[in-house]
Amino acid sequence: MSKLLGSFICLLIVAMDIMAGILGIEAEVAQNKVKHLRLFIFECKEPSSQAFKLGFAAATLLVLAHVIANLLGGCNCICTQEELQKASPSRQLSLACLFFTWIIFAVGLSMLVIGTLSNHKSRASCGFSHPHFLSIGGVLCFVHGLFSVAYYVSTTAMLSE
Repeated sequence: MSKLLGSFICLLIVAMDIMAGILGIEAEVAQNKVKHLRLFIFECKEPSSQAFKLGFAAATLLVLAHVIANLLGGCNCICTQEELQKASPSRQLSLACLFFTWIIFAVGLSMLVIGTLSNHKSRASCGFSHPHFLSIGGVLCFVHGLFSVAYYVSTTAMLSE
């Protein structure tokens, strides 16, 4: 029963991250459909409400997937370098996956938020361009899914030892 539940959780995390990635890429496509004028690094464009909605949905799904993976993965506390060196390989793998999951989450969410906010209705002005932030954030959602599942699997393997 626990293997079935673990498989369901992994599939849920992956599905949420895949949907977030697809929505981020679709937001980029919707953003590129509005008319804009680009001169070097400066850009004047109209905001896209569709890109805003898709980017917001992608960021929300990424946050939910991250919260689920971290809550159900448990807490791995290692305070010193000595404890890390004495830890089992599965615990070290779990900590590495947790570290990479947090980094990818922070960068991916930042990209999605910057891309989404550039499409807010109050942002109809000229300024620095935000090229491909939504699509890069979408791709990072896929990578986040891989590391989240690796974290969850390594944590459950560590707990079963």
